[in-house]
Amino acid sequence: MKPLLLDTHVLVWGMTDSPSMGGKTRRLIDEALRRRAAWVSAISFWEVALLVFRDQLEIDGTLGQWRAGVLATGIQEWVLTGEAAIRGAEVLPYHGDPSDRLIVGTAIMADATLVTGDGVLLGWNGRLARQDARR
Repeated sequence: MKPLLLDTHVLVWGMTDSPSMGGKTRRLIDEALRRRAAWVSAISFWEVALLVFRDQLEIDGTLGQWRAGVLATGIQEWVLTGEAAIRGAEVLPYHGDPSDRLIVGTAIMADATLVTGDGVLLGWNGRLARQDARR
């Protein structure tokens, strides 16, 4: 089974126990955590920070404490590489969200299944394993 790379909103859903996340996805993430195969891109922490600064997301404690809490669950942080950044630009040049391009590039380079509820990413016809996080 491939490792899972959680899209930013999926990370937030998991940390807030959101009902937006489907049961199958919760089970897949739990299994990946047992195998130490649940990942999040470092860019997701930047996205969360922006949401907090824009008052679009509330978290307990500081951003550093929140990140530490994420990592304490067993989710691992995938460091963004230049190669993943280039791959994301190559495969999704039309996508309006640069963070999503970086996350997709990371998933491709890591040969991971991208867990997302983003309809654009789920509908994209590129070669990438995906899990609809709403299921």
